[in-house]
Amino acid sequence: MINITFPDNSVKTYDAGVTPLEIANSISPKLAKEVLAASVNEQEWDLSRPITEDAAIKLFKWEDAEGKHAFWHSSAHLLAEALQELYPGVKFGIGPAVETGFYYDIDPGEHTITAADFPKIEKKMLELARQKSDIVRADISKADALKMFGDRGEEYKCELISELEDGHITTYTQGAFTDLCRGPHLPNTGAIKAVKITSLAGAYWRGDETRNQLVRVYGITFPKQKMLDEYLVMLEEAKKRDHRKLGKEMELFAFSQRVGAGLPLWLPKGAALRDRLEQFLRRIQRRYGYQQVITPHIGNKQLYVTSGHYAKYGKDSFQPIHTPEEGEEYLLKPMNCPHHCEIFRAAPRSYRDLPLRLAEFGTVYRYEQSGELHGLTRVRGFTQDDAHIFCAPDQIKDEFLKVMDIIFYIFKALKFENYEAQISLRDPAHKEKYIGTDENWHLAETAIIEACQEKGINARTELGEAAFYGPKLDFMVKDALGRRWQLGTIQVDYNLPERFDLEYTGADNAKHRPVMIHRAPFGSMERFVAVLLEHTAGRFPLWLAPDQVVVLPISEKFNDYAREVAAELDKHDIRAFVDDRNEKIGKKIRDNELRRIPYLVIVGEKEAQNGEVSVRKQGQGDQGSMKIANFAEQLTKEVNEMINQ
Repeated sequence: MINITFPDNSVKTYDAGVTPLEIANSISPKLAKEVLAASVNEQEWDLSRPITEDAAIKLFKWEDAEGKHAFWHSSAHLLAEALQELYPGVKFGIGPAVETGFYYDIDPGEHTITAADFPKIEKKMLELARQKSDIVRADISKADALKMFGDRGEEYKCELISELEDGHITTYTQGAFTDLCRGPHLPNTGAIKAVKITSLAGAYWRGDETRNQLVRVYGITFPKQKMLDEYLVMLEEAKKRDHRKLGKEMELFAFSQRVGAGLPLWLPKGAALRDRLEQFLRRIQRRYGYQQVITPHIGNKQLYVTSGHYAKYGKDSFQPIHTPEEGEEYLLKPMNCPHHCEIFRAAPRSYRDLPLRLAEFGTVYRYEQSGELHGLTRVRGFTQDDAHIFCAPDQIKDEFLKVMDIIFYIFKALKFENYEAQISLRDPAHKEKYIGTDENWHLAETAIIEACQEKGINARTELGEAAFYGPKLDFMVKDALGRRWQLGTIQVDYNLPERFDLEYTGADNAKHRPVMIHRAPFGSMERFVAVLLEHTAGRFPLWLAPDQVVVLPISEKFNDYAREVAAELDKHDIRAFVDDRNEKIGKKIRDNELRRIPYLVIVGEKEAQNGEVSVRKQGQGDQGSMKIANFAEQLTKEVNEMINQ
C-alpha cells in the first residue's frame, strides 16, 4: 500500500501501482472523465502510468495550463500520425505544445504542403482520433532508440537521441505512429473532438540558419466543437485587433527594409504615446525613490564577458564592432544591467546608501532570426523600462512589496484587471545548479512568498523554475481576448554583484555584497504598446490617446471657429486637432471614429454664436452641447481621475 497526498494535504491509501486515472475515478467518475494530466511529486505524469511509492499528486483538467499542455502535446503526435499517413516518407523534427495549440516541424521531402491541404489533414486527424488509440509510454535504451529511428530514416530524431543520456529515453506509441518523447500524454486519442490546422511557417532545424529549413505546421484542438467555434470567432476578432494593422491605421509606427528588419520607426503619434507612458512611469518611480540614469548603446566586449551576457547572448547579438584600435571590440548593448553595476561601482557605497534604485529606459539590441520577427512583439532593437535595486539581503521583502505596488498601479491604470502571478524557486534537490548561499536563497524566497501573502496574491509556485542567479516573480495578464502575456517581472540576482565584485560598507564597518533586484513593469516599450493596442483594440484611455479630441466644422465657414476651439483646448493640455477636409460631416464622424479618437466635437453656426461645442464620445454617441471651458474642465478631470486612481 502507498500513501497519496492531495493538494489540500489530505492523504488516502491505495495499492502500489495505482494510476492517476484510477485515483481520479476513486474520487468521482465525473472527475475521471475530465482529468487530462497529472503531476506526481512535482513531475509531469501520464494518467495511465503507475505510482509505486508514497507521493504527492495533482490532477489537471482542461481549465489548467498543465491539462491543456498534455492535450495539445498529444494532439501534436496525432498531427504527426496523420502526416505520416498522408505523406509517406515525411521526416519529423520536434512537435511541442505551445501557449495556444501545438506545432510539428517536418521535412516533407518530395511532398509539398500548402494551406489547401489543411482540410485533408484535419479530416485525417479526426478519423484517427475517433479510433481512440491508446497512447502507450515505453522506456527504451539509447541503442534501441537509434536503431528504431535510424531504420526509419529519421535523421532528426537520431540527432536528438545521440545527445540524450542512456536510461532516460522514452517513446510514445499510438496506432502506427511512435515518437521520441518525454510526455506526458492523454491516455488515448478519443478526447480530441475538434481540430483546426491554423498556419504553416518555415523553421530552420534547431534554429540554425545553416541547417535544413523545415515546414512548421501549426494547429489547435479542443475537447468540444463548440470550443473550437468560439476560438475561431476570437481569432477573427484578434485579426481586427492585430497591433500591426492598428499601428498602421493610427500612424503609430512603421518598419523600413532600408533601416533594417526588426528595427521599428516610431512616428510622431507613436513617439508621443511612448513618451506619455514613460512619463507616467517616471512619475511613479520618483515617488518610490528611483534615480534616473543613462547609459551608452554600446559597451566594451569585456563588460559583457564579465557579466556572462556574452556567453549567453553572443550568438543572438549583433557581431562585435571593431575599432581602429588593435584588439578593441564593442558590442551593441544586449542588457542594461552590466552598465548599472558599473554605476554602482563608480563610488564607495555604504549601507546608508541602500537601497540604491537606478532606473533607465535603455535601448538594447539582440539579433533575432528574421523568421522570428513579429511586429513590435519580436524586434531586434527595443527599449526596456529597466531598473536595478541594490540592497541588503534583509531589504529584499520591502523592495518586492514596493515593486509590486508599482506593477499593480500600472495594471489598474491601464485596465489589465485579469492577471496571475508565478513564484519561481530553485530546485532543493539540485542546489548545485544555482549560485548563492543557502541563507541568501532562503531569505530571498521567503521574502517573495511573504510579499505575495501580504498583498493577497494567490501566486502559483514552481520549483526549479528560478534563474540560476536567484528566485523571481512574474506577472501574466490576460487581455480582452483571454490571451496571456507576461507583463512585469521581479528577479533577485546574486550573480552580477559577485561577477562585478560589488561591495558596500556595513554598519559593522566590514565589506558586504549587495543583492541586486531586476524589475521591468512594462517589459519593453515596444511589446507593451503592442499588447496594449490589442487589449484595447486601439481605444486607449483618454490620458494616453495620441489624439484626445478632433474638432469637426460642419462646413468651411466654421473652420476658423474650429481652430479657436482646438487652441483653447490646447491651453488646457488637451490634444486636439481640426479635421477641415472638404467632406460631409457624416463622413468626418465615421472616419474619425474609425481612428478611435475618444472625443469628437462638432461645431456649426449655433456653437460658434454661443461659444460651445457639440460633444460626441467614442462608443457612446452624442453627449449634448456645452461651453468650451466646461468641456475642457470635464476632460481634465477625467484624465486626472484615470492617472491618479
